Amino acid sequence: MQKTINIQNKKARYEYEFLKNYTAGIVLTGTEIKSIRESKARITEAFCEFNDRGELFVINMFIEEYLYGNTYNHKTKAARKLLLNKRELRKLEKDVKNVGLTIIPIKLYLTDKGWAKLDIALCKGKKTFDKREVLKDRDNKRDLARIKKDF
Repeated sequence: MQKTINIQNKKARYEYEFLKNYTAGIVLTGTEIKSIRESKARITEAFCEFNDRGELFVINMFIEEYLYGNTYNHKTKAARKLLLNKRELRKLEKDVKNVGLTIIPIKLYLTDKGWAKLDIALCKGKKTFDKREVLKDRDNKRDLARIKKDF
């Protein structure tokens, strides 16, 4: 029985407003997938970027070195290629270049077949007053839940 791997970027929901979500495959080497299966990865500082050939890469995604990897271990913060349809890639590249939006990874997980997938989102950065509004709403909801619980 394999446990489910679900690595999330909770900070992204606070920092960015999500406009559109995509699910992308990741090109990984042997020891990288073994470390992900042990939940030894972080995507909090990661972002996505296009290269000159129109391919999408995730940058700053940290995957810890595999303990039993010896000399065949991977680099911890290497750029990893994301797999999407050509149509999706062209649309994303156009939005990033023309409108000035960013692509942020939201969630890293394993499918039933054992393939690593990365949920990414086309995002727009929030202003500080937007962040304060989110915190106020969260506090109000918490207070209402406490009041309802007393009745």
